[in-house]
Amino acid sequence: MNKISIIIIPIIVLGIVMYGYKKKLNIYDAFLTGAKEGLVSAFNIFPTLIAMVFAINIFLKSNFIGFILGFLKPVFKFLSIPLDILPMAILRPISGSSTLVIMNNLFENFGPDSFVGRLASIIQGCTDTTFYVMTLYFGSLKILKTRYAIKVGLFADLCGIVAAFIIANLFF
Repeated sequence: MNKISIIIIPIIVLGIVMYGYKKKLNIYDAFLTGAKEGLVSAFNIFPTLIAMVFAINIFLKSNFIGFILGFLKPVFKFLSIPLDILPMAILRPISGSSTLVIMNNLFENFGPDSFVGRLASIIQGCTDTTFYVMTLYFGSLKILKTRYAIKVGLFADLCGIVAAFIIANLFF
């Protein structure tokens, strides 16, 4: 398998070059044009990403999650949902890297084959980083009015988290 993964990228590049040659395209100029457009896109997205990282850091440092957990503990104890998973469920729409760190800590503390580990994995797969996606795509296209996109994205994340709890309880 390792040999295949080493060979596959050069084969794809060679295939693209041969296709361009067959179509009689100036491959080098097309590559430079694509690289230039990529740099312009990255330059346009950069301020939005900086603003998002800044907002996430403020959110994390403000201990807002601890405040929310204080209210949700009785409900989750009643539903017999492990409290250790709550920070991941709350942060998932905001930051993918922070939830990966939380999931790694859950794996270290409970094990990947434990109920909490499997629940964390299901949440990771059933949800998306809604605010990151909105910031990236809407920022790159300079869309200022998101209308229902954030509401629908957060609702989809909530449905994914609820589905993760149901699936984990049914199968594990």
